[in-house]
Amino acid sequence: MHNDHDPLVLVLPDRDAAEAVAERLTEEHPALPEPELHREALAGEDDAEDAQWLVVLHPPLPAGLTAADLDALAAAEDGWLEGYHPE
Repeated sequence: MHNDHDPLVLVLPDRDAAEAVAERLTEEHPALPEPELHREALAGEDDAEDAQWLVVLHPPLPAGLTAADLDALAAAEDGWLEGYHPE
């Protein structure tokens, strides 16, 4: 379960998608703390091309930016918001 103090993690298929999402968030929500990009190699993965990329957002989120918005933004790049389950 997510609380308001935990970081939100968007999982994306590659670095280009992660950079595009982070850039869009920064442009559209200047009050948002700087998103962090991290490469996450899956267990047993030797090829960097197969690694997922994470965009980590630290609270507080700007008013009007919801988990549903973040999930939709990630989905547009074939990703998802970790731990988000729409009702």
